[in-house]
Amino acid sequence: MTSSSEQLLPGTQRALLHRIATAQSEGRTPSLVAAVQRRGQAVWSGSRSGTDGHAADADTQFRVGSITKTFTAVLVLRLRDEGLLDLDDPLEKHLPGTGVGTVTLHQLLGHSAGLGAESPAPWWERTPGTLRPELADVLGERTEMHPPGHRYHYSNPGYTLLGSLIERVRGVSWEEALRCEILEPLGMHRTSPRPQAPHADGWAVHPWADVLLPEPAEDLGLMAPAGQLWSTAGDLLRFAAFLAEGDDRVLCAASVEQMREPSAPGQPGEWGSAYGLGLQIEREDGRTLFGHTGSLPGFLAALWFSVDDDVAAVVLTNVTSGPMAGGVAADLAKIVAEAEPRVPDPWRPLPEVGPELLALTGPWYWGTRPHLLRLGPDGGLDLRPLHGNGRGARFTALPDGTWIGRDSYYAGEILNVVRNSDGSVNHLDLGSFVFTREPYDPDAAIPGGVDEGGWRGLGT
Repeated sequence: MTSSSEQLLPGTQRALLHRIATAQSEGRTPSLVAAVQRRGQAVWSGSRSGTDGHAADADTQFRVGSITKTFTAVLVLRLRDEGLLDLDDPLEKHLPGTGVGTVTLHQLLGHSAGLGAESPAPWWERTPGTLRPELADVLGERTEMHPPGHRYHYSNPGYTLLGSLIERVRGVSWEEALRCEILEPLGMHRTSPRPQAPHADGWAVHPWADVLLPEPAEDLGLMAPAGQLWSTAGDLLRFAAFLAEGDDRVLCAASVEQMREPSAPGQPGEWGSAYGLGLQIEREDGRTLFGHTGSLPGFLAALWFSVDDDVAAVVLTNVTSGPMAGGVAADLAKIVAEAEPRVPDPWRPLPEVGPELLALTGPWYWGTRPHLLRLGPDGGLDLRPLHGNGRGARFTALPDGTWIGRDSYYAGEILNVVRNSDGSVNHLDLGSFVFTREPYDPDAAIPGGVDEGGWRGLGT
């Protein structure tokens, strides 16, 4: 077990070790490696092995399966940020001739394109990619399982298409783009399309006896962007830190935040989970976790991080079916978040605030309902109901003097400060809703007007 200078308490470390020991024993996996990160720093790692003297560690490669999809999504978002494509573009615009070209890049990223979950037989995860040399071999004859954009339906072929899109637009292989644009800038030197020693071998464990069967480790060919990668717990923690904060060398904070936004409606019974752009979203005990799980024959993997708790956890195992890596990783994040809650950063005053902006803060009324408008630490505005739940949002300033909603009900809506001829504020206009300094202020431009008799009691 290792830890950084930001040491976890002994009780927390004991709880983490107990959780992975239970997972390895009950899940009957040859080896299991886990690591936890807090405030962007690795603070704990642990491993359990069924072979004496051969325990893996945070620098041992495991195959991570569909966590690969998150890397592929980052490469697509980079192309978008460079202006080389738009997420609403149909696939046909950049990758013609697929037969499914009307689906959009956004739908492919969020698994709402309606494509099949798997490629046609034989089972692509246990056979060489050379059996599927063309995209038509990956997609098969029945390409549309659902109308595009109507529902979430996980699709491995969809991410194959995105990998081919990256190659077409960038003019280099998916592997080369991955190495130059993500792995090298983030210092992920132990992440690669093919295994590099030290690495774990993949195994299947007999369901009714404690015996093993080696699993093949095939090169997936065109399917590589959906699940090819090998990585380590240490490298995946670096990736988690990037996905939480952004890194301008790879993708800015606003773009990784967009990856964390739900992209398609879930189905009944799935409302505790969603999918963003290359990221899974889970609600666990009131905590929102982002990340991805992965599996290929011989391996299970999971990466979860909580932005609010500033904690991330990775679990890697070398077994086909065993401990639920996603559940174990979620438990590790929960253990740290609850045993050692995040210590808030010190409050600091803003460097400078203009009087006109400061004058906008304070109470405002939508009809008779009071709201508070606060100036945020980033210089943006935050509008929330004074009591209870309701419509609110954070707002960012635009060059024309208006403000645009960043989240919640008013995401994308424009907040406009409407002024009188003398420059004083008459009201706030938010998507046609009028917010005034007094409930139904008669001096403000209230739609429908205000009764001239004013406020009154109920007569007898």
